[in-house]
Amino acid sequence: MRRTARLLTGTTGAALAVAAAGLLASPAYAGEAPGPSTAGLRMYPSSVAPGAQVSANTAACGEEGTAAGDASAVGAGRFTLAPSTHEGEAIGQFQVPPSAQPGTYEVVVACAGSGRRVTGDLVVTLTPDAEQVVPRGSVKTGVGGALGSDPVQTAAGVTALAVAAAGGTWLLHRRARGDGI
Repeated sequence: MRRTARLLTGTTGAALAVAAAGLLASPAYAGEAPGPSTAGLRMYPSSVAPGAQVSANTAACGEEGTAAGDASAVGAGRFTLAPSTHEGEAIGQFQVPPSAQPGTYEVVVACAGSGRRVTGDLVVTLTPDAEQVVPRGSVKTGVGGALGSDPVQTAAGVTALAVAAAGGTWLLHRRARGDGI
């Protein structure tokens, strides 16, 4: 009975591994309607502060396709995308309202000729990426480093630690000899 269970488990495990590998290897197209094109909607910049101007680009509409964009989710309303010379993409712009709340918003574009719909995400933050502060240097905790600003205090601390270590060693040595403490 055990041998059969082990065989089934081994076979089932191998079958599951093959199925998982097949699922991982298959392409996934999120954010667009099914069809031959794999172009999605890209936002430049993809992370903005309220009040910023955003450019939406897509190649899903073809080289001469125009499109209608909808950024109502973020409060920007509708905008149009026109063909450009840049890699056959349709490009449009809209402004994020100053009252927009931080979060991730979906922007939808519908191509005029084919009716194809593509989507893209726009992240609204309190400050744009260009203005975000990156921490540098050490943290000011008030304790100081090994070589603090005052070498006299550092030397006194090292001396106090050495005296404590020597005294502790001497007391442990006396106790081990049985001198009584």
